[in-house]
Amino acid sequence: MRRRPASLPLSVNVEIFADVVCPWCYLGQARFTKALAAYGKPVSVTWRPFQLDPSAPLEATPADPYLALKFGGPDKVVAAHARLRPLATAEGLPYEPEQALRINSARAHRVIALAGEHGVQDAVAARLFRAHHAEGRDLGDPSTLGSLAASEGLPAEEVQDLLAGDKGVAELDAQLARAQALGITGVPFFLFEETWGVSGAQSVEVLEGALREVEGRLISPAG
Repeated sequence: MRRRPASLPLSVNVEIFADVVCPWCYLGQARFTKALAAYGKPVSVTWRPFQLDPSAPLEATPADPYLALKFGGPDKVVAAHARLRPLATAEGLPYEPEQALRINSARAHRVIALAGEHGVQDAVAARLFRAHHAEGRDLGDPSTLGSLAASEGLPAEEVQDLLAGDKGVAELDAQLARAQALGITGVPFFLFEETWGVSGAQSVEVLEGALREVEGRLISPAG
């Protein structure tokens, strides 16, 4: 990678592949936000879609019964919730997984992409994460998505217009295909400068360290 001109302000570019229905992505989003604050320098962040359950229906149903079938019984689901709850609490995140709904996340991803066009992508993504994992909201419902997005500065009428047709569907499909082409099989996945990747809901320290390491590589590529 070529060195960036010294006359240009250095801003690390990060793409975060995530799914709003993924609890580890919820955790990773909070940790990365803290890593950005600790890093304290310009970072360009773009949220990219990934679907853990692309076969999920557009009509919401309780998530736990489906997870019990998938993972081998209710006890396994209870154990998974118990494992994540203290981790979420440690990051200051409300977490009520028993309320979560199984829903196809495609519409939510389209809304997050639209939020990027309005400069409120981080805020809208964070709001949708909280709505799913702590409030049991239906992220497949256009009215709900419009209300949640509007609370973070994305005009509700634009969300309704988006979801009334096929706007953003081709772009969503292209990004999902790109994630597959990149070999991403789990999320969250942090892609720095389209070159270096960090997989999983890593600690704040690891994510901050990755930002600093990438910065160093941009300044001195040979190093």
